[in-house]
This record gives sequence, C-alpha cells and structure tokens, in this order.
Amino acid sequence: MKNEIRNHEYENRINRELAKLGIALELIAHKKLPFYLEAQELAIGEIDADGREYMMTPATAAAWARMKAAALEDDVILEVVSAFRSIDRQIEIIQNKLDRNMPIEKILTLSAPPGYSEHHTGCAIDINTPGCVATEEEFESTAAYHWLQEHAGRFGFTLSYPRDNTLGFIYEPWHWCFQPSTSIKENE
Repeated sequence: MKNEIRNHEYENRINRELAKLGIALELIAHKKLPFYLEAQELAIGEIDADGREYMMTPATAAAWARMKAAALEDDVILEVVSAFRSIDRQIEIIQNKLDRNMPIEKILTLSAPPGYSEHHTGCAIDINTPGCVATEEEFESTAAYHWLQEHAGRFGFTLSYPRDNTLGFIYEPWHWCFQPSTSIKENE
C-alpha cells in the first residue's frame, strides 16, 4: 500500500511537471512512451577524469565494470558520459531546449520527457570513447560501438534507440540500458 501511494504521488508530480512544460499527456500516449520510476538505490558506477560521479543501480554498476574491463582486454576504451538522471535534471534538459525556442515535437525526438527517460531507472548509460564527440551519431563508426554491438548483450546491455525506433527518438548509438534478464552467461 505504501509503495502504491508513493507511486501515485510520483505520477501526479510527473503530470504537474509535464503540464508546466507544456507537454500534453496525449502526445506521450501517442508516442507510446514507457513510464519509468526513479531508482531508489544508486551506487557510483564511474568517476571521470574531472571527478564527476556517474550514479547507477548497484547491479548496473557491477555489470558496467565487468563490461568495461572486458572491452579494455580487447583494447577498447569505454567511458560513461551520462547515467542516472533525476526528474529535476530531466526537467532542466527539456526547459533549456524550450528556452531556445525548440518546438516540443522536436524536443521529444531528442530527449524523453520527465518520467519517461530510461535514465531515471539508473540502468541506462550513455557511452563514449576517446577521440569521439559525446552523444553524436559518429559514435557508431568507432571500435567501441562495434565492440558493444558484438559483446554488450553478454553483460545485459542493449541498445535502446536503434534507427527508426518505434518511440520516435533519434538514433542513439551511445545509449545502452542494463536489462539483466537479457544477459547471456559468459560460459555459454
């Protein structure tokens, strides 16, 4: 009962924030966007050279560490450029685009509305590699992307937004989500 009340409050908050941003629930329903709860338990999954901490669920952080180490054994460097994102941070991202007069229809091809971002789960990470501009399509031409295509599934990671995805987001070769039920044991 307690979780049910908390989830209802969460959903009400999301609906209020969407209304403030001018995002109609009908638009979200039309796009068939999945609703995500914020992760309740987070751990540091990576700390970058600037000391920025990237938070993930503990299981995601452990899988990320294993995957990153395996890639390094193949001389492929993987780096996190984004991980857990709070509702408040997602609101900021959308608001910044609105402040630049970007139409909401365009924004929703680039960013998920608050409550509908996989980053809320603590399981989604945006990955890059040295020498590549972060969160750009050029990532698909890197050895890191090709390595991920071949090996990420072993660690439970899947590409969330392939070309022409049904959710209407742009192709994001950098955005991978940990889904432990999809992992393949290394010995298989």
